[in-house]
Amino acid sequence: MEEVRLQKYLADCGIASRRKCEQYIQQGKVQVNGKVITELGTKINPKKVQVKFENKEIKENRKLAYILLNKPIGYVTTVDDQFNRDTVLDLVKVKERIVPVGRLDMYTSGALILTNDGDFVYKVTHPKHEIEKTYTVTLKGIIQNDEVEKLRKGVQIEDYTTKPAKVKILKIVQEKNISRLEIIIHEGKNRQVRKMCEAIGKKVLALHRSKIGKIGVKDLKLGEWRYLTEKEIQQFK
Repeated sequence: MEEVRLQKYLADCGIASRRKCEQYIQQGKVQVNGKVITELGTKINPKKVQVKFENKEIKENRKLAYILLNKPIGYVTTVDDQFNRDTVLDLVKVKERIVPVGRLDMYTSGALILTNDGDFVYKVTHPKHEIEKTYTVTLKGIIQNDEVEKLRKGVQIEDYTTKPAKVKILKIVQEKNISRLEIIIHEGKNRQVRKMCEAIGKKVLALHRSKIGKIGVKDLKLGEWRYLTEKEIQQFK
């Protein structure tokens, strides 16, 4: 077996995404043959060494799992939460050690994929692959056409300008003073959709991710999950 970078091996074993595994290495959480490794350039032959993460031996011979969850509000998208809040892994009980693919904040519901395939995590989350994420957004106030156009062209958020987005008005309810939009983006900045709406002066009342790529959650109730089909998995490869 050829040598591979330690962070790739950890990701392939379902520990976390490759970038997160790099952080774990730098934090001294990984051992090779009993020695703590903190150098990101380290390569190993998994058949010839023992690798431990947080003092537990890890092995690559695991069944790959790909799961779609319709995340409810009130759950954080993490494996372990330092504040002991409910996490998405409290909803998805499987024997495989899975991690979320990307994030949804605690107050956002909708489509979330979980897996133990590190390469899959990288392909879905890295911006260069430009996988679309579709959101339904309920805003306070009546949105104007020029504001929609700003969202489409890109708005300034902190130190960057968002890339062009697909934006469509779904509904305007004058008597309730609310607007509902569909926003499709392929970036994955932290709380991006909320910040985009704030940038045009609109407060988000509700946010739901309905699709990742072509995979949606309309047939799943909030809190329900299912395994992705082989055809769905191949859409991201």
